[in-house]
Amino acid sequence: MSESAIDTNVLGDKIVRVLKTIYDPEIPVDIYELGLIYDVFVNEDYDVKILMTLTTPNCPVAETLPLEVEEKVKSINEVKDAEVEITFDPPWSQDLMSEEAKLELGML
Repeated sequence: MSESAIDTNVLGDKIVRVLKTIYDPEIPVDIYELGLIYDVFVNEDYDVKILMTLTTPNCPVAETLPLEVEEKVKSINEVKDAEVEITFDPPWSQDLMSEEAKLELGML
C-alpha cells in the first residue's frame, strides 16, 4: 500500500461520525442510526457520494437536510467534494433503524 493510498475505512469512520451529528428534526435520533444513509462511496480523488433517503418524500427538511449532509461531509479535511443523492428506492421504513435508535424511541 503506497503512502498516497486512501484509507477508506478511516475516512469512512470519519464520515459516519459526521453523519451522526445530523438529526432528523422530527425524531431525536441522528440520520445514520435512523437508517437514512443507504451507502457512502469514496473514490481515489477523495470525492464522496452519499446515497440517502428521507423518512417521507414530503419531509419538511427535504431541501435542507441533503445540503447539511454535503456541507458537513465536505468539512472533513480529506474530502475534496461531496454529493448527496436522494432515493426513495427502497422506501425508508422503521426496519432500517439501528437497535440504538429503536431503543431511543422506546420501540424495543
